[in-house]
Amino acid sequence: MEATMHQAKTQLSKLVKLAIAGEEVILVNGRKRVPAVKLVPVTKDVPAGEVTSLAKFKNGKRPIGLYKGLIDIGPEFFEPMSEEELALWEGNESDTCLLNAK
Repeated sequence: MEATMHQAKTQLSKLVKLAIAGEEVILVNGRKRVPAVKLVPVTKDVPAGEVTSLAKFKNGKRPIGLYKGLIDIGPEFFEPMSEEELALWEGNESDTCLLNAK
């Protein structure tokens, strides 16, 4: 089945149900109906942006050092910033004028 972008905006739930049921749903763009996107169901073996939660602890708090060894900070982190980078962080007088404008 082909659907225009307008149809996709107004009938997204219907199109998703069709894709989950196994029907091929292709969204087309423009008057020439150029194929742009194909809706396909997510299979169970492929996580779709799955957010995993941290383990729950008895006292409800995370222990110190939970991410130890998982985060690496290179030596360049401790090097001084260049004048250009420092200027970006500090901003300039025109930035503060925008905050005070009414």
